[in-house]
Amino acid sequence: MPRHGPGREDAKVRGASVNFRLIGLPTGFFKAKDKPNNTWIGEKKMRNKLAAEAFGTFWLVFGGCGSAVLAAGVPDVGIGFMGVSLAFGLTVLTMAYAVGGISGGHFNPAVSLGLAVAGKFEWKEFGPYVVAQVVGGVLGALVLYLIVTGKSDYAGVGGFASNGYGEHSPGGFSLLSALIAEVTLTAFFLIIILGATSKLVPAGFAPIAIGLGLTLIHLISIPVTNTSVNPARSTAVALFADGWALQQLWLFWLAPLVGAALGAIIWKTLFAKSSDA
Repeated sequence: MPRHGPGREDAKVRGASVNFRLIGLPTGFFKAKDKPNNTWIGEKKMRNKLAAEAFGTFWLVFGGCGSAVLAAGVPDVGIGFMGVSLAFGLTVLTMAYAVGGISGGHFNPAVSLGLAVAGKFEWKEFGPYVVAQVVGGVLGALVLYLIVTGKSDYAGVGGFASNGYGEHSPGGFSLLSALIAEVTLTAFFLIIILGATSKLVPAGFAPIAIGLGLTLIHLISIPVTNTSVNPARSTAVALFADGWALQQLWLFWLAPLVGAALGAIIWKTLFAKSSDA
């Protein structure tokens, strides 16, 4: 084995010492045992993701449902269905740009499921994401509830922008109608998301397409179910609404999750290879 010239190792040590001093650190500051802990880094990154999902879902519930509860029915100047639909779309668009780069900007258990089925999201993160989304949504609904109860003529929250079918559907639509609408619209929502984030689309524009897609979904289905396509959104307001909302909540978990999985399967079967080309 060839021998190093005299003083080679000493030179390396001296060079390292000089470099450490140049950045203000003492000699020997870094040792093998002081290398960054990859587990700790991974945990911190995951915490950041979950915080982003909670904040995003908070904003979706507070902004979207808040527009329905506080602004939709104001006499003469209320924003109506059109305004509420746009508000939901804007909450997703703004938070997708704000924190989407951290967590992926799901803000919706159905979206997380669909992306996992499509192979765009790790299954091991699905559970923590859903918990963060529900917690964020409930906090958003809590803040909205505190605002509503401070109104001078407050007489109860009523439906509190909850989703419903039958007599609790805004347009009186049946359970079957609600099921078909929620499954179909959530499936198309996933197809929009997967398409807008594919390699065929210019980077940076996905939040616009996704936000407008959610706006369109609300324009279609507010009269049917008050529009869910998001179990976290439905759960958040149902906890504060009249009792019927919790009784009908099961549908607004089942239908969006089924629709999301269906949309992901359709995407993988018909479009995925073209988008990844």
